[in-house]
Amino acid sequence: MSDSPKLDFIREIIAGDLASGKHETTITRFPPEPNGYLHIGHAKSICLNFGIAQEHPGARCHLRFDDTNPEKEETEYVESIKTDVKWLGFEWGENLYYASNYFDFYYESAIHLIKNGKAYVDHQTSEEMRANRGNLTVPGTPSPYRDRSVEENLDLFARMKAGEFKEGECILRAKIDMASPNLNLRDPALYRILHAEHHNTGDAWHIYPMYDFAHPLEDALEHITHSLCTLEFENHRPLYDWFIDNCPVPSKPRQIEFARLNLTYTVMSKRKLLQLVKENHVSGWDDPRMPTISGIRRRGYTPEAVRNFCKRVGITKYNGTTDVALLEYEVRDHLNKTAPRRMAVLDPLKLVLANWPDGHEEDVEVVNNPENPEDGTRKIALTREVWIEREDFMEDPPKKFFRLGPERYVRLRGGYIVKCTGYEKAEDGTITEVRAEFLPGTMGADTPEGVVCKAAIHWVSATHGVDAEVRLYDRLFTVEDPDGAEGGFLSVINPDALKVVAAKVEPSAATVEPGFRCQFERTGYFIADAKDHVAGTKVVYNRTVPLRDSWAKQK
Repeated sequence: MSDSPKLDFIREIIAGDLASGKHETTITRFPPEPNGYLHIGHAKSICLNFGIAQEHPGARCHLRFDDTNPEKEETEYVESIKTDVKWLGFEWGENLYYASNYFDFYYESAIHLIKNGKAYVDHQTSEEMRANRGNLTVPGTPSPYRDRSVEENLDLFARMKAGEFKEGECILRAKIDMASPNLNLRDPALYRILHAEHHNTGDAWHIYPMYDFAHPLEDALEHITHSLCTLEFENHRPLYDWFIDNCPVPSKPRQIEFARLNLTYTVMSKRKLLQLVKENHVSGWDDPRMPTISGIRRRGYTPEAVRNFCKRVGITKYNGTTDVALLEYEVRDHLNKTAPRRMAVLDPLKLVLANWPDGHEEDVEVVNNPENPEDGTRKIALTREVWIEREDFMEDPPKKFFRLGPERYVRLRGGYIVKCTGYEKAEDGTITEVRAEFLPGTMGADTPEGVVCKAAIHWVSATHGVDAEVRLYDRLFTVEDPDGAEGGFLSVINPDALKVVAAKVEPSAATVEPGFRCQFERTGYFIADAKDHVAGTKVVYNRTVPLRDSWAKQK
C-alpha cells in the first residue's frame, strides 16, 4: 500500500497526461488582470499553478498579465503583482508575458474569422444587443448586420482599427449561434473601440480584444498544457474551445476548472476592494485590514503560513466558504515557531518597587523563543519603576484572578516575585500607580514557602522603555458573509477593526528594522510596520493576530 499523499483531481489529470505520453512536461500559467491588487483568493491560484510547475521536471509556470483593458489597468498593479508572487516564494524566470504583446496576433485571428465568414462588424447599440441576446428560455435575435459581406466586414474592421469610429459606435462579433442554450455562444463580442492609452502599448491601438477572445489565444500561443481556471469560467469553456478550433493557433490547451477560495468575514470582489480604497474606508490597497496579499504582508502574515493554508484548503470542484480562523491558525502556528518574544505594555500602568534602591539596575535574562532554544536569550534591565498592563492589576480581584492585587504576589517575567503593598487613585477612581516590594532571592528561583504566586506578568522598564504606536487590527467586517448583508457590505464594516494605542516596548523592540516580526508576550503577534516604522526613531507595530481566536469566544 502506497504511503504517498493523495493527489487532488487536477494533479491526477496531469499525472495521467504525463503517464500516457500526451504531454512530455507541464506548462501552466498564472494570468492576472492588472486592474487591482491581488488578494488571498489569488494566492490559492498562485500556489496551484506555480506549485505544479515545481513538482515536475522541466515544467514551468508563466506569469502573464491579461492586460486587454486599458481603462482599468495600471503599471502600479503590474509591479504589485510581481512583488506578491515573489513574496509567496515563486519565480517565473524568463517566463513573463503580457497579453498586450500579442495584439497583432489577436488582430490577425479576427481577420481570419472574418475571412471565413465567422465574424462581423455590428452597429447595434449596446442596449439593442442586450435586448436581442435573449435569455435562458428565449433564443436571441440575429443582428441586422449579421450577414454583411466579408469585404464589408474587413473594410469596417480596418477602419475601426484606424480610429475612424467613436467608442460604442460598432463592435466586432463572432458569428456562432444566436439560439445556443449557452448564452456565451450567442455571437459574443471580439473587439471593442477604446480610444485609451495603454500602459504597455501607448496609443498604438484604438481597438482592444475582449478578455474571452484573448485569453484562450494566449494560452495556445504559449503552448499551455493545462489552463487552470475557477468555476465561474466553466460556462465559458465551449466558447474558448470554439476560438481555439477556428483560429490559427499552434496548440490546444485543456481548460480545467476548480473552486475559488472564499473566506468568512471577507470580500473578494476586486470591484468592492477598489470601492473600499476609493471611498477611504481603508488607507489603501496595502491596509492591513484588507485581504490583499500586500495587506496581509504588511499585517505580518508569513508566506509559509499562506502556502500552508492553501495546501490545507485543497483543490476541489465544489464551491464553499472557508473559515478565516483557519488562515489565522496557520499564521499563529508558523509564528509560534519562528517569532522571537519581546515585551510590550499596551495599556501602561506604573508599578513602583518601594524597596528597590534608587538608581539601581539589574539585568534580567529571558528566553527569546521557548519553541526554538537556538534563538538563545537576551538581557533586559530591571529598574525601580516599570510599566505593567493595567488589566494585570485589580483593586478588588476575584478569587481566580492570579495577577496583582492588594497583598497579592506575582512574578515579573524573568525577574523577582513582587508583592503589592498599595496603590494610588485619581479623583475619577482610575488607578494611577501601584506600589510593591520585590522579594530578594526570588529571581530565577522557586517561590518561597508561604508565598502564593501563580502567575508571571510582562513588564517594561520605565527608565529604558520606548514609546510606540501599536495598531490593533481586527477583522474588517462584523458578519461572516459581508456580501450577503441586507444593507450591503459597507454596512457591516467593523468600527473596531483598527484601534491605535500608545504603548511602551522594551528597547530591543525599538531598534529593529521594518518587517521585524515578534510575539509581544501574552498579547499577540506583531510586525514593525513596513511604511511608518523607523528603527530607533519612530516605533510603529501592527498586530498580526492575537494569541488566541477572540472571535470564537464572542460566538
